Amino acid sequence: MHFQFSEEHLMIQKAARDFARQECLPGVIGRDEHQKFPKEQVLKLAELGFMGMMVDPAYGGSGMDTVSYVLAMEEISKIDASVSVCMSVNNSLVCWGLEAYGNEAQKQKYLTPLAQGKKDGELYIGAFLLSEPEAGSDATSQHTKAEDKGDYYLLNGTKNWITNGNSASVYLVIAQTDVSKGSHGIDVFIVEKNSPGVVVGAKENKLGIRGSDTHSISFSDVKVPKENRIGEDGFGFKFAMKVLAGGRIGIASQALGIASGAYELALKYSKERKAFGKTLSEHQAIQFKLADMATRIEAARLLCLRAAWDKDQRQDYATSSSMAKVFASETAMWTTTEAVQIHGGYGYVKEYHVERLMRDAKITQIYEGTSEVQRIVISRSLLK
Repeated sequence: MHFQFSEEHLMIQKAARDFARQECLPGVIGRDEHQKFPKEQVLKLAELGFMGMMVDPAYGGSGMDTVSYVLAMEEISKIDASVSVCMSVNNSLVCWGLEAYGNEAQKQKYLTPLAQGKKDGELYIGAFLLSEPEAGSDATSQHTKAEDKGDYYLLNGTKNWITNGNSASVYLVIAQTDVSKGSHGIDVFIVEKNSPGVVVGAKENKLGIRGSDTHSISFSDVKVPKENRIGEDGFGFKFAMKVLAGGRIGIASQALGIASGAYELALKYSKERKAFGKTLSEHQAIQFKLADMATRIEAARLLCLRAAWDKDQRQDYATSSSMAKVFASETAMWTTTEAVQIHGGYGYVKEYHVERLMRDAKITQIYEGTSEVQRIVISRSLLK
């Protein structure tokens, strides 16, 4: 086992840390309060090559490994999870899915600008459309329908909780094409946001990641060219499961970053704040909290890196990514709650950041597969 990062890994980690502190930290409280999409920050991420980190340079990407992606996601998530989730979706779900399963024409037309994060100088990112009003964890129950009309598909339905919903230029849409075939009658389509019949709903007023662009998307007789179907007929459900396995590495890393950010703030505050004649850090009750925080975070980090290593080594990473996500997300929720507790009354106000991190942590237990779904994935792998 090797527990040392390469020079390149350390450079990427530092670049992400510097970016987070210099570009994301200023205004983060205001963006959260006013639910402002971090467009400027995402564009600057694109300039760093972080919107297509793992994409082959032949398609405009940075050609980095998944370990680099985990390191960058953690650093940015320490400061602003609304920025990091945009990065995660574009990298893990959209770019990776297109590169792994798209044909050459699809890659040239869509993957290249998506990996660069911009087109003609304007923001160009993607969104992944799976969840529906009646299909969350049960992804097989798709009500969005795509009817084969010969040269095109006619798309109708509604998708919920879509990250980058209004800011994305391209959607990867999971839809039912043959109900009688169940999960084998589902396809995935590339749909351009400006297509006639695409309607973006109001922005969701969320508990956390409030800067993130979350919307419902409706389709009314949207014509999707036949060449915009990814893979063979019936490949959609398998596509969704494959990309979500990688997406869980991104969200696990986001949860890790949220936990790390809260811990660092709590550690700093404990050395500054005095109570009963000594700093908080001199009280054993606080020392024990910090010790437990640091231990759980390190365990979560190792799980994230293991899943990333599995993916880079082209090994099966479905189980390791689920383990990383369930543990890291629950670590984030626990750690941020403890960080608020250490801050006392100050932890309950926006100025000290930890209340926002606590709110941001919760969604990591829900999206891209709830903690319950992760446990199903893990237990199936143990009992097969």
